[in-house]
Amino acid sequence: MSGSETPQASGLLPWDSTEDVRTRQADVAILPIGSFEQHGAFLPLVTDTVLACTIAREIAAVHPVLHLPPLTISCSHEHAAWPGTVSISAATLYAVIRDIADSLRRSGVGSLILVNAHGGNYVLRNVVQESAGSGIRMALFPGSADWDAARAGSGVQTPSHSDMHAGELETSILLHAHPELVRPGYATSDFVVDDRKHLLTLGMPAYTRSGVIGRPSMASAEKGKQLLAGLVDSFAEYVALLTRQETR
Repeated sequence: MSGSETPQASGLLPWDSTEDVRTRQADVAILPIGSFEQHGAFLPLVTDTVLACTIAREIAAVHPVLHLPPLTISCSHEHAAWPGTVSISAATLYAVIRDIADSLRRSGVGSLILVNAHGGNYVLRNVVQESAGSGIRMALFPGSADWDAARAGSGVQTPSHSDMHAGELETSILLHAHPELVRPGYATSDFVVDDRKHLLTLGMPAYTRSGVIGRPSMASAEKGKQLLAGLVDSFAEYVALLTRQETR
């Protein structure tokens, strides 16, 4: 590695020193939140963590934020039937995020945005909801509207409800940002089931044997590139919102 290169150029973790952070003086921190759960036979267990880190990396390249390292295990209980999946409780995830937010507040950082890439982390909405008046402003990103805008701008064809897990969207982002993580077989792994009324009670095995719910065959690296660009554009609204709150 030459003296002008940094590990962040190709990696997923932030490599700032304390002096880098001091110079930037960021008042907004971003916390990538992933999971360690099955993603079919062609994507790794760390898929959601890679997605969250990739989104955070793209954001940090454009916006002056404090880029935190990821939470790599979260609430994946609906995937427990597949080997390798590991979860923590919603209470534990809640407590960890609150502790991180309190630490940031004590160090002078006024806002925390949770960059979440696992749909099963329902408790994050409550963490953000309860942050009002806590001394640190919080937001959850990407929201459903952000994903919808990114999908529309990228040409992703599978509707969001059908594209639940290891489908067109997730596979596209990995094909663009980390193609070495996508194994052969995604082009023949499509499986769609839109009636998932009792998912929380029965878990994923009641609806899919492969672990896939979506159309990964429709994924492409170009779609992944445009998805990330769309999310970075949407993030600007969150920074502006939290900055306005700070000046009130």
